[in-house]
Amino acid sequence: MKISIKLFALLGEYLPPGAKDNVAELDVSDGSTPAAVIRGLNLPLEQCHLVLVNGVYVEPSGRDSQPLSEGDALAIWPPVAGG
Repeated sequence: MKISIKLFALLGEYLPPGAKDNVAELDVSDGSTPAAVIRGLNLPLEQCHLVLVNGVYVEPSGRDSQPLSEGDALAIWPPVAGG
């Protein structure tokens, strides 16, 4: 099935070739979870601070159990610091 993934800030370097504006379409297995996609892209877990599926926040405890569906949009932000 196809999903879209958008990686923000420095995480964008982990997107596959052909990504545009930090967004890529991915083919994933049925029943894939956000955590499975994170592992598949070799994203550093400590940098996957904010994870949203279709604009809805996914708690760290739910990232390995919430299945993705065809057409879902997965967005991931690293930790943000500022003053």
